[in-house]
Amino acid sequence: MPLDYYVWLLRGPGGREIVVDTGFDHELAAKRGRTLSRAVADCLTAMGTDPAKVQDVIITHLHYDHAGSLGIFPAARFHLQEREMHFAVGRHMCVHAIRMPFEADHVVAMVRALYADRVEFHDGDAEVAPGVTVHRVGGHSDGLQVVRVETARGPVVLASDAMHFYANALSGNPFPIIFDLGAMAAGWRTARKLAGGDDSRVIPGHDPAVRDRFPAVPGQDGEVVALHLAPNG
Repeated sequence: MPLDYYVWLLRGPGGREIVVDTGFDHELAAKRGRTLSRAVADCLTAMGTDPAKVQDVIITHLHYDHAGSLGIFPAARFHLQEREMHFAVGRHMCVHAIRMPFEADHVVAMVRALYADRVEFHDGDAEVAPGVTVHRVGGHSDGLQVVRVETARGPVVLASDAMHFYANALSGNPFPIIFDLGAMAAGWRTARKLAGGDDSRVIPGHDPAVRDRFPAVPGQDGEVVALHLAPNG
């Protein structure tokens, strides 16, 4: 099944902007055998956002497809679960199968950001901004966090890789990159609960169906959808 790779832009009252995950660049796409249809910086610029001025970036976890391109956000504070940093530099990285989704350069970039006082660690549940909270669920990666966003249609949960596809949670069949299966299954329930029990407000991390289910933002060639609007149909 094909995977899409998402970066999310949150816009709140007063024009505050928060980016959720930072994708990866063309060089890494070639290295990993992926196709990058649009660079992250280009996507944000097309939406009227200057990456250099973004103040807050939430990293759901440190896998390569969620934590690249940190350098395009020179003014940002990165929000990360402390447990994910421990995981990415700890003993489990001695196992090739576990470290395979990580890129050492991305982890080093986060350490450099830490030493520049630009990382805010969270431990479990935390508020990043009014109406935006993070919640550690683990499972796919030990410090994986989902993001709950209050919107006009109710709370939307950016589940990231707590579920790659809608079908993972609906069928109980997980995506096969797993650190803790029990935590992953519990994460499905947590994401649904955070969304008020409405499955339409739980957004998986890689499902191409997301782009079909939600209204496209005009002028973006179908590459950008609006999750705060009701699903199509």
